[in-house]
Amino acid sequence: MLKVGLTGGIGSGKSTVSEIFSNLGITIIDADRIAHQLMQSGSDSFNDIRQLLGDEFININGELDRKKIAQTIFSNPQKKIALEKILHPRIKQYLLQEVERFNSKSYIILEIPLLLESQFTDLVDRIIVVDADDDIRIQRTKQRDNRTEEQIRCIMNHQIDRDHRLQQADDILNNNGNIEDLRKAVTLLHHKYLAMAA
Repeated sequence: MLKVGLTGGIGSGKSTVSEIFSNLGITIIDADRIAHQLMQSGSDSFNDIRQLLGDEFININGELDRKKIAQTIFSNPQKKIALEKILHPRIKQYLLQEVERFNSKSYIILEIPLLLESQFTDLVDRIIVVDADDDIRIQRTKQRDNRTEEQIRCIMNHQIDRDHRLQQADDILNNNGNIEDLRKAVTLLHHKYLAMAA
């Protein structure tokens, strides 16, 4: 089975690309969804993160305040490293279990936003990078997340730089255009991966 890692900077359009692959019948394993599950109230990760950051990072519903956590770790490198030490081994373990569960497929997509930053590349055979110009990414993220440009640029600065990301790619999906262009590009890759997997 071919394991394809899907990554890209904030606002590049990873979720849209995942959705197109999913509509083509391809299994998507989403690392963000896994992280979300691992951080649910009462879990080991939840308790470890609460111990690391304190009760002020628990919202009124008793869940971790992910937005507040994000803002803190982007301004505190030590806390960021400590949080990654809690989450990354568990996410990796979960990803491996999911890959095992779907190993009868021809190929699968592992959507991992921090694929390159978190050294998860050993989990995949190929890497797709979804790419778009900075101003387009900022505009998309503003609309989606209700964040300021300053907050978005801060996140972008903490992600791997664009040139380095593109150098690591086996396949690049340019997402500066419209959804139809993107759909055509994804469909071409889909046929390529089916041929490779066969």
